[in-house]
Amino acid sequence: MRHGILPRQDIEQLVKTGAITGLSEDHAHPPSIQPASLDLCLGDTALRLRASFLPGPGLSVAAAMDSVVMHRIDLTGGAVLETGCVYVIPLKEGLNLPEDIVGLANPKSSTGRLDVFTRVICDGGEKFDTIPAGYSGPLYMEVAPRTFPILVRPGDRLGQIRFRCGVHQPLETQHVSIDLEGTHAGAVIGYRAKRHSGLVDLRGLKGHAATEYWEPLYAPNGTLVLDPEEFYILASREAVEIPIMQAAEMAPIAPEIGEFRAHYAGFFDPGFGAVEAGGRGSRAVLEVRGRDVPFLLRHGQAVAKLVFEPMAETPDILYGAQGSHYQSQGLRLSKHFDSTA
Repeated sequence: MRHGILPRQDIEQLVKTGAITGLSEDHAHPPSIQPASLDLCLGDTALRLRASFLPGPGLSVAAAMDSVVMHRIDLTGGAVLETGCVYVIPLKEGLNLPEDIVGLANPKSSTGRLDVFTRVICDGGEKFDTIPAGYSGPLYMEVAPRTFPILVRPGDRLGQIRFRCGVHQPLETQHVSIDLEGTHAGAVIGYRAKRHSGLVDLRGLKGHAATEYWEPLYAPNGTLVLDPEEFYILASREAVEIPIMQAAEMAPIAPEIGEFRAHYAGFFDPGFGAVEAGGRGSRAVLEVRGRDVPFLLRHGQAVAKLVFEPMAETPDILYGAQGSHYQSQGLRLSKHFDSTA
């Protein structure tokens, strides 16, 4: 096996050999394997915390949580996770990783577009979203809704995990800039989330009126002021294409570029935006949150970067080849909302 990100068929082998546990016996939630990642399923219980944490070397997540757990919530009949709260949810998946494979987690696209902050942690973990090579044990997801309360149930998928064999081998970096002109004069160039909206049912696809949750934005002079602690959906000026033998991740350019964050959900699978997968002209949709002080964005301003790395093998399916809400996308809200915004 070459070094690089494992494709779908190799992840399937990890499931079959027991390197990924908790899936083969769960017939209600069969594995959802993407071209270069595995969707992670929430378990049956959420634990409301008073603070986020990392367990650190030699300490399990369960033991580290003892001092910060406030109460437990049964998810089996559905439960609402409130904004401004931090929860940890044991995941259905566990890992028995080989010594040369690392796990890398990230929120799913729809999760980021709902402004739900998620991070994966493991026993002995010193970093969020990074599972060390050779790890054997359970996985947990920290979930913190920022703008909308969410209705969740066991088996819901808020995050995803990639597997890298061997050393990290970044190939190239592509800067991503903001589109504040849109498709024509007077076009909507983004959306700002409305505070104090109703809850979002994670299984209610296209079941929420976009106008009740989002305010359309315009930028007639090519600029937009980000208000502190407000959440925005914007689009990249550039079309993005991920080659068949590469995967990419959105990352910050540098902390000194301004008072905002623009890369909540960062995985891009092989075939995103690729012509052969029906994705000509796909844009990156950016989840942007203002920080501290108002900040003026200009059309074409670089706000993030895509870091490309090789696939270990050619994936047997490409992103969007079997249909995707986000292939060939321009500016687009998550799949939970109708198209009336």
